[in-house]
Amino acid sequence: MRFGYTLMTEQSGPKDLVRYATAAEKSGFDFEVMSDHYSPWLVSQGHAPYAWSVLGAVAHATERVELATYVTAPTIRYHPAVVAQKAATIQLLADGRFILGLGSGENLNEHTVGQGWPSVDERHDMFVEAVEIIRALHSGDLVTYSGNHFRVDSSRIWDLPDGGVPIGIAVSGDKSVKQLAPLADHLIATDPKGSLVSLWDDHHEGPSRKIGQIPICWDTDKKTAVARAHDQFRWFAGGWSVNADLPTTASFAGATQFVRPEDVDSSIACGPDLDELAESVRPFLDAGFTDVALVQIGGDSQEEFLAKAAEPLVDKLRAL
Repeated sequence: MRFGYTLMTEQSGPKDLVRYATAAEKSGFDFEVMSDHYSPWLVSQGHAPYAWSVLGAVAHATERVELATYVTAPTIRYHPAVVAQKAATIQLLADGRFILGLGSGENLNEHTVGQGWPSVDERHDMFVEAVEIIRALHSGDLVTYSGNHFRVDSSRIWDLPDGGVPIGIAVSGDKSVKQLAPLADHLIATDPKGSLVSLWDDHHEGPSRKIGQIPICWDTDKKTAVARAHDQFRWFAGGWSVNADLPTTASFAGATQFVRPEDVDSSIACGPDLDELAESVRPFLDAGFTDVALVQIGGDSQEEFLAKAAEPLVDKLRAL
C-alpha cells in the first residue's frame, strides 16, 4: 500500500501548499493529492486558490512523489477539453508522476459559473461524455465530438506526454462503477467498501489502483485536535449524497450546526497517538485499497505535523 498526503486547497494558501508539498515528500509520503475547489467547505477553513496553478508549482518543486487531483469535475466549471489540456501540461511538468483524478463535482464549486446544478442522472451522463472527450484528446488525434452535453470542434492537444495521462475516477455505487470502470485506469473512493473494489475489478480490464482518502487531526493535545476537527471538518459527517448538493459555506454551516465535537471525535482519529491515527487507515487496507491519502485537518497545523509527526506516522502506516 502507498500512503499519501493531501494538499487541501480549502485550508491553505498557494505558497504554503508548495512548501507543504516539498516537506511531505521529505517526510516519506509516496504521493500527494490536491483538492480542486472554488470555495472552502466552511468559512473557518478560509482558502481556495486555483489548484492547477499550485499543481504546476508543486510539480516543479518536488522530485519523487506522485501527484493527483482529488478530484477535478470536468463538467460545469471546466469544459472537458480544457481539463484534457491542463492535465497533459501538468504531466509534462511532473515527468510522468501525475494522475488525473476526476469526479462529478459538488454544487458548492460548480454553481459559480451560473450554469445551475443538474440532477444526479444528468450529472452522471455529462461526466461520462467528459471522460470520453478527455480520453480522445489524450490520444493526440484531431477530435470532433458531438454529445448531448458537450461539443468539441476539430481540436487536439499539442503538448502531450507519451501515453497520455492516467485517469482515476471517483465512484460511489454500482451504476457509476459499471459505466465508468471501463473508461478509467484507477478507482477513487472515500468509503472503504470491499464490495466496491470487487465490483470495480469485475468491470475493469487489467490491473488498477484503488485510491482512498481519510481525514485525521494530529496535535500534541487531544482536546485541541478535536476542537480543530469540529471547527473545520464537521461537514464531513454529512456524507457525499448531502454534501454534493449544498451550494454555499452558509449551507454547510447550517447543515452541520448540530454536529457535536464528540460526533467528530468518534468518526475522525484525533490527537497525539500515532498508533491510533495509523490504525484508522486499516479499513481501507482490509477493503483492498492500494493507496490511501491522509488529510491532516487545519491549515495552521501542517508545519508542525510535517516536522514532528509525519515521518514516524508513515513508518507506522507501513507497519500495518
